[in-house]
Amino acid sequence: MMGHMAPTRAGQPAQPSDLVDVAHMVTAYYTGVPDPENVDQQVAFGTSGHRGSSLKTSFNETHILATTQAICDYRRSQGYDGPLFVGRDTHGLSEPAWATALEVLAANDVTVLVDDRDGYTPTPAVSHAILRANAGRTTGSGLADGIVVTPSHNPPSDGGFKYNPPHGGPADTDATSVIAARANELIRAGLDGVRRVPFARARAAAASYDFVGTYVDDLPAVVDLDRIRAAGVRIGADPLGGASVAYWGEIADRHKLDLTVVNPLVDATFRFMTLDWDEKIRMDCSSPSAMASLIANKDAYDVATGNDADADRHGIVTPDAGLMNPNHFLAVAIGYLFGGARPDWPATARIGKTLVSSSMIDRVAASLGKPLVEVPVGFKWFVPGLIDGSFGFGGEESAGASYLRRDGTTWTTDKDGIILCLLASEILATTGETPSQRYADLVDQHGDPAYARIDAPATREQKARLSVLTPSDVAATSLAGEPITAKLTEAPGNGAKIGGLKVTTESAWFAARPSGTEDVYKIYAESFRGPEHLAQVQAEARDVVGATLGS
Repeated sequence: MMGHMAPTRAGQPAQPSDLVDVAHMVTAYYTGVPDPENVDQQVAFGTSGHRGSSLKTSFNETHILATTQAICDYRRSQGYDGPLFVGRDTHGLSEPAWATALEVLAANDVTVLVDDRDGYTPTPAVSHAILRANAGRTTGSGLADGIVVTPSHNPPSDGGFKYNPPHGGPADTDATSVIAARANELIRAGLDGVRRVPFARARAAAASYDFVGTYVDDLPAVVDLDRIRAAGVRIGADPLGGASVAYWGEIADRHKLDLTVVNPLVDATFRFMTLDWDEKIRMDCSSPSAMASLIANKDAYDVATGNDADADRHGIVTPDAGLMNPNHFLAVAIGYLFGGARPDWPATARIGKTLVSSSMIDRVAASLGKPLVEVPVGFKWFVPGLIDGSFGFGGEESAGASYLRRDGTTWTTDKDGIILCLLASEILATTGETPSQRYADLVDQHGDPAYARIDAPATREQKARLSVLTPSDVAATSLAGEPITAKLTEAPGNGAKIGGLKVTTESAWFAARPSGTEDVYKIYAESFRGPEHLAQVQAEARDVVGATLGS
């Protein structure tokens, strides 16, 4: 999906020289001192929390002390006084950051709930727990919220820290901007204002919550596990060394599925991974290179699946096609769910997609006569609709999605890679076709789009200008031989700023967005006229954006 030349070792097993020194990384977490005036060492919440590396002094104890205190201050200002669920994934920096967070939360008299097995907790299990505790309430006293310590699919050297408010989904900028500003203020003040108690006291004060059992026992409410069991679908589930490892074993045992946990090993170096496209270890379940070992064993299972380290993303592998493009599976899932598989969903339930997801979804929605809502990048845009049931499904091209329970009520408001993986088996059990065979059917009906994402260099000033463009800034009237039908800087589904530009024609489109971490901008593009036309769209997209930015 990425427009990169694959280095020679992409998809090959990691070698000792590729592995992070976990002891060195953890020492740097406790000893590094960030420079509060260096923008690269400040707390910054992207679409999924604050991420960084202790080796670059961008994620260490100082950051987590300050950020956790800022969260305590924020939730106090909002009147959130219920329990706070804390989960963590398997990255080497996650447990140290989890321990630091508990010390601050306990000192601030927050009621903390942690895994009763002292294990790892996927993001969707935390969202599920928050929603269960709040029982549909979004106002009043006793509201629960949560923290997940995870950098998602990022390399082993990275750490991540994200906050989920009482709606259970990713925090919006109205929360993250306040939390980040307060955290950086505390860092500049030398952590004056941060409350903290010793870890032993903090751990003793934390209450236990059965994340695994509560989540796994509730799964029949969102996936037809009876049908999967009756059909005898042979499932291979690879946690990629992540937080879902205990969950998949429990799913197999409790629901009596023919499910094998592929590689149940947890190791903070992730030495069992195959290298991603850039020869880095990255737990990206949508990457053919990172998923190479599972793809090589695709014939051993009817459906094989992968999750990233916090299990909020999904990867689907079939015997006939290997790893599915995430856009392809989103289209199949939507076609299946809205095509009769969920008769108890509200007839008005809408389909949510990010504006850089495939237009195949638009064509599927139109063929079903279902309303489609296109929003900016970021799962937070789906949260209100998943809470009130107005969205049956919300998905994004980076292999993240969630959907309603079978009765049309809320399941999670954050991405749930586990239920999307199980849905692949339900589709096979119900239709007799693999998801990739179902996608071939969609291609026969709607055409075969070519889709890719590439990066182009940009200065910070150019990225800033790209994020505030207006349609009138774009002079072009045609793209790759077709008249431009729309120039968008706001999402058509909700009018929110997209932080970039999307240009559409009858059979193609491109979107350009600045990277939040690198001096590049990302060009997403798609054409229903084939790969050669896609290449023309990409080339002209660079020209359009370059002319607009004055480069």
